[in-house]
Amino acid sequence: MYEGNFPHRRYQKTLEFLRENTPAPGTVLDLGVRNPFVEFMEKEGYTVSNTSGEDLDLNTEAVQKEDIQIVTAFEIFEHLIAPFNVLRDIKADKLVASIPLKLWFSSAYRSKTDHWDRHYHEFEDWQFDWLLEKAGWEIKARNKWAHPVKKIGLRPLLRLFTPRYYIVYAERVKKS
Repeated sequence: MYEGNFPHRRYQKTLEFLRENTPAPGTVLDLGVRNPFVEFMEKEGYTVSNTSGEDLDLNTEAVQKEDIQIVTAFEIFEHLIAPFNVLRDIKADKLVASIPLKLWFSSAYRSKTDHWDRHYHEFEDWQFDWLLEKAGWEIKARNKWAHPVKKIGLRPLLRLFTPRYYIVYAERVKKS
């Protein structure tokens, strides 16, 4: 999956944020197919299930389960054309989601061979905050971090200090 480029730092930061804001145990629906990070969550004590690879732009049924406490979405929403629909339809009261931030010095990611591996959105933090708010979520905690790469050049230098990932913990706004 990662072709010799395992995201150790991203996994560490994500797991620390998850621990701080939604400590185990808990029942988690992780958006996207099963991936290596699920094993880290399970070792922490979370009970994790994943969506099945369905197109969440067209079918939000998977997020409408009543028995889920936490929904996680790690680098998922940038792949969707309409993330608002999924966010609105989630039945769980807690959400932990991360996205890659839009970088002014790099265009949006696009795989030429895998149509699922493309970024329709690369958000600025305020755009993602607004999306969550409009979909009925209140952000309780947030964090950003850079993603240095082991290459030489101007963009790798900029990646040393420019935040690339943004993660939030949000709770469903109670309707009055």
